[in-house]
Amino acid sequence: MGNGELLAGKTVIVSGVGAGLGHQVAAAVVRDGGNAVLGARTEANLAKSAGELDPAGTRTAYRATDITDETQCAALAELARERFGGVDAVVHVAAWDSYFGGLEDADFDTWREVVDVNLLGTLRMTRACLPALKERGGSVVIIGTQSAVAAPSQVRQAAYAASKGALTSAMYSLARELGPHRIRVNTVLPGWMWGPPVQAYVQFTAHTEGVPEDEVLGRLTERMALPELATDGDVADAAVFFASDRARAITGQQLLVNAGELMH
Repeated sequence: MGNGELLAGKTVIVSGVGAGLGHQVAAAVVRDGGNAVLGARTEANLAKSAGELDPAGTRTAYRATDITDETQCAALAELARERFGGVDAVVHVAAWDSYFGGLEDADFDTWREVVDVNLLGTLRMTRACLPALKERGGSVVIIGTQSAVAAPSQVRQAAYAASKGALTSAMYSLARELGPHRIRVNTVLPGWMWGPPVQAYVQFTAHTEGVPEDEVLGRLTERMALPELATDGDVADAAVFFASDRARAITGQQLLVNAGELMH
């Protein structure tokens, strides 16, 4: 099996497809021979991604999906079955990651919404895929965050970190529950990941402090064991590995993709 055939004949649902990681995961699926079924709340983003990845429309399908809505989750899973005959993997990128702050300034009503998207939304989407995944086994890939296991010093995202940490605990239970059906459940933990959100952070910080962007980027990079940040493409490659048969004996595991900032 050549590298280009890593996902040959497989159908992968990708939630949360926008300009960043979700698009990169879908791109990696198509690159490696799979069919990508894209979900996100904004249909225009889905159409743009699908058009760039697969102009002919033979290897992608998409449907506007809010993962807080069970009916919409079920519809995305059904789309995969209708178009491509089943589901082999689901990669959960969809998340609410734009709420910042710690405990003292916490708005717990907003925390509930973050948990509803990041924890329960991921579980809703997983459950919607179970009937199809049970037919032939497969893979559930959760995109977590390094901040779930080590608090970042630059930004406070306590609600995001807590919701993703809860997903890790859920992963262990799911790996046991679904293992007998040959369904694997694993998590990729990105650290500082070069892509649209981190680019925006670097630009904003540089502008706010009146320093060059390279200086801000350098502060991040100097903490890595490797001399450059991981990219959203690197994280996508890890997700595709977990989705593939090359990870057939791996379940209940977390993999940090972080250029060695934190070793765990």
